[in-house]
Amino acid sequence: MDGVIDPPSSTLDVTPQDLQQKAARETVFVAEQGGRLIGCVFLHDQGDHLYLGRLAVDPALHGQGVGGALITKAIDHAKALGREAIELQARVELTKNHAIFSRFGFKETERTSHPGYDRPTSITFRKQL
Repeated sequence: MDGVIDPPSSTLDVTPQDLQQKAARETVFVAEQGGRLIGCVFLHDQGDHLYLGRLAVDPALHGQGVGGALITKAIDHAKALGREAIELQARVELTKNHAIFSRFGFKETERTSHPGYDRPTSITFRKQL
């Protein structure tokens, strides 16, 4: 996951064009405030489960429940589709996000080391529905 509640700049790095292109292949939920995009979540259907491919929230709004509301939408959508679980990956160093995922019932299932690293760089989380 390349942006779990952690976009690289001070503004959300998703353009309307990105949303249109991704929406053709994925389910996308957005959060808006005053007509401005403040967060989004992209879901990939994996058949038996949904994969939460990206969750991003405007850094100025961290801690205000935007990410939690988007996670709730993703969980509700997976349940409505009759999926058995929802899964995501997070970078190891984003420990504050791990606590958020735990509050929503996600459990760590795997740690992965990417080529060139001698330690785990990402964690897979899964929530059974």
